[in-house]
Amino acid sequence: MNPVLPRDPLGAFCTHTHAALNGSGQGVLAGLTFGVKDLYDIAGHKTGFGSPAWLTTHDAARATAPVVQQLLDAGADMVGKTHSDELAFSLNGENAHYGTPVNVNAPGRIPGGSSSGSAAAVAGGLCDFAIGTDTGGSVRAPASFCGIYGMRPTHGRVSLEGACPLAWSFDTCGWFARDPALLERVGRVLLGADVPPKPGRLLLAADAFALAGDAVTQALQPAVKRISALLGAAAPVTVSAEGLPQWFQIFRLLQGAEIWAQHGAWVTRVKPDLGPGVKERVLWTSTIDEKDVVLAKAKREDIARRMDALLAGDAVLVLPTVPGIAPLRNTPPAELDDFRGRAMGLLCIAGLARLPQITIPLGSLDGCPLGLSLIARRGADEMLLALARELGLEPVTK
Repeated sequence: MNPVLPRDPLGAFCTHTHAALNGSGQGVLAGLTFGVKDLYDIAGHKTGFGSPAWLTTHDAARATAPVVQQLLDAGADMVGKTHSDELAFSLNGENAHYGTPVNVNAPGRIPGGSSSGSAAAVAGGLCDFAIGTDTGGSVRAPASFCGIYGMRPTHGRVSLEGACPLAWSFDTCGWFARDPALLERVGRVLLGADVPPKPGRLLLAADAFALAGDAVTQALQPAVKRISALLGAAAPVTVSAEGLPQWFQIFRLLQGAEIWAQHGAWVTRVKPDLGPGVKERVLWTSTIDEKDVVLAKAKREDIARRMDALLAGDAVLVLPTVPGIAPLRNTPPAELDDFRGRAMGLLCIAGLARLPQITIPLGSLDGCPLGLSLIARRGADEMLLALARELGLEPVTK
């Protein structure tokens, strides 16, 4: 274990919960370094969860999270814990208590959250890859904002034992890398060595592009053409007949109910000094009516069946990851809330249907990175990782 903090000009790593572990030095990840979002347990260290109140009210972990141990066993060295948004309940990366990591590929703009430190560290070359979590987009959004690759796996495929939960039926372990080959190598360790299925037809999420707007659609057209050259012309489809904003409301309700069920007692007892935005959202979760939750759960299963049918035959759905480039740091809360709402209309699809999604840094707008996403059926994670590698595209910014 290395007690020395890694070189960190970007504010990506935690100084208050620093931990580092040497890997086995043998395996497919030997010689590589990685960062770990500070909601995964490391034996003998406290887990901060982006919250000073959480840090002071919880004991040091007794065991290291299995996903971290898998990466160590595969040869990689853990160099530090990376910052998270408070309780992992934000897409911004602006932690009121610990600051905002620097987004090197979009200067002056947020890195995105809640896996902000992991994304910033990878984008800035401070480590080779990093793990985060993705509940509502907390790997996919920062990967798009920072111009790197990000993977949200099929729900339940990668262990979250020893990780602080946010909303259990949506939480996943995700990971970042600067190139697709390494993203796939990490995937082999975390997912196993299954042979990827052959992709079927390519589907273009017309309503998702419409929600993102003309500027984003035009910026991503070259990337769509590149993928079409590999898989064939993309057939336009409507993902949500009800409208993607309606799907977000279902996601929001279910996620909120799970957050309060998980953390309501702690919030009530400790009365933590939560930062702006997080405070209001957490308080709102306490007001959710169980009758609304029952209805939303039924609608979620309808959505899952809809997506199962749409992705049958190993179809691949292409869509914008988020509806724009990273917002500027210190953007007024009302503007951020509007962007977050539109972003969640895109990001909620995979979460509601428990699907794998990969975001690839194929576009740019106003000189900043812009990610394009691919979604596949449950269990077809390896297919998405292989597709990203086959595209063979380097990140737009380095």
